Amino acid sequence: MSETTVIDYLISRLETLGITDIFGLPGDFNFNIIEAIERNKNTNWIGCTNELNAGYASDGYARVKGYGALVTTFGVGELSAINAIAGSYAEYVPVIKIVGTPSTKNITQKTLLHHNFANPDYYAFERAYSNVVETTAYLNEKNAKMEIDRVLSVFINEKKPVYIAIPEDICSMKINDIPCIQKITSNPNMLYAVTEHIMKILKKAKNPVVIADILAQRFEAGNALSHFLRSAQYPVANLLMGKGLINQDYKGYIGTYLGKYGNSVAYDMVNNSDCVITIGAIYSDLNTFGFDYNFEPTSMIDIEGTYTTVEYIRYDNVLMKDVLYALSEIAPKYKNELPDVKPLSLIKEIEENKPLKSKFIYSEIQDFIKEGDLVFSETGLVEFGFATLELPKGAHLYNQVLWGSIGWATPASFGASIAEKDKRVILITGDGSHQLTAQEVSSMMRYGVKPIIIVINNSGYTIERALCKDPMDIFNNIASWNYSKLTSVFNGKSWTKKVETEQDLHNALKEAETEQKDKLCYIEICTDKMDMPKLAKDVISTALTKA
Repeated sequence: MSETTVIDYLISRLETLGITDIFGLPGDFNFNIIEAIERNKNTNWIGCTNELNAGYASDGYARVKGYGALVTTFGVGELSAINAIAGSYAEYVPVIKIVGTPSTKNITQKTLLHHNFANPDYYAFERAYSNVVETTAYLNEKNAKMEIDRVLSVFINEKKPVYIAIPEDICSMKINDIPCIQKITSNPNMLYAVTEHIMKILKKAKNPVVIADILAQRFEAGNALSHFLRSAQYPVANLLMGKGLINQDYKGYIGTYLGKYGNSVAYDMVNNSDCVITIGAIYSDLNTFGFDYNFEPTSMIDIEGTYTTVEYIRYDNVLMKDVLYALSEIAPKYKNELPDVKPLSLIKEIEENKPLKSKFIYSEIQDFIKEGDLVFSETGLVEFGFATLELPKGAHLYNQVLWGSIGWATPASFGASIAEKDKRVILITGDGSHQLTAQEVSSMMRYGVKPIIIVINNSGYTIERALCKDPMDIFNNIASWNYSKLTSVFNGKSWTKKVETEQDLHNALKEAETEQKDKLCYIEICTDKMDMPKLAKDVISTALTKA
């Protein structure tokens, strides 16, 4: 039996999960962790400007590659990152949070070291993280190997963040290098029982319809979902978080479910169905447009990552992908005529001096997105703008609809750019959100990645203006930045443009297609303070009426 060090073992296990880039910041208690990352020929250290941004970048990386990792120092570093990890936890994004702590001797003796409280508590921060991760571990000389394997098993199976604290002296301790990581599989008897139950319903169903959402991707069931749809040929809608999950060319695709605010085809088919099959759905307020549906998911067929509920009966220990593959073999084919869903009409007539408005902006952006693009949409108005767009085959939209932490998208798009250097990454963010985390543009230029950044400058928090009593109240104002000049203070290659008219935007996007091949592109779009997508206006109007 061969041996390795604790930290080399952990980094090698992460490498096998496809985590070849690890984000974070150095601190005097985590140097040996970072050195192990650099020592491994297949992993890279990616330094960020602050721990919060590093957490967001790890989240974006994990959304694209499946798993991500974040390293900080003890106390100050880990608390700076906790909001990012909480967002990953809320949305089932597997990020492992690794923290370097003082040595075991200092912990045992409660030595008062920096980054701690006046009354030392070396476990306070682990307790804080226990609320926003699936499990935690604080390694010592007796439990190191066992705890790493246990935590990674949870990480892989639950698709949620986990936390490991490693004291300085434990990093270099020798352990055996044989992994003992438990990967769950479906219980055959339970899988048979649930598919039999589902089949009884499907055989009687007159108009079944599928709602697919983001957890199908998180639980690595995307291929199984496609296989099931091709076999059964059922109509399928996606929720907002799952936009891009279904290829646009699938004949039964009926678009994004927008509640009563749009896409009447999906709304009518879902709410008139006698058999709604929900797959990996997150039923939050924004994801369902105000819980606007008239069925109870668990009263029909609700397929989740590791369990399925059918007519209120829950079947545990069955993986989503196994249920879908099993149904592909036996589900009756859809017999009704599929509806003809009309694509969004693009605005083709461009007026040279006409000020920019949301309808034109998102029409141009839809035309700009190409097959295979990775698109990051910031929370707030931008997610409403994207809700009605159509994505070309192979393009993916990433958003943070549930957690909704403004500023997430800029560092997350950096993480995605590191994860997929050969794909085009497009970031669309608002000025208020961008100001929180714009420092990470410097990291993009430092590491030579080339996203296309589109910042909508509407001089403040427009969505908050629309929601509050006085839209022009000063608390919705932000500092005035000249965004198109931001990259000039950073080292690296960039191309920037400030646009104010329809013709300006059209020309800038055309230029960006060429410029992006060898440099970061940054476009500032100037709009009126109260300009917003129609969908946002409709949803906000309803919310204010109810209030």
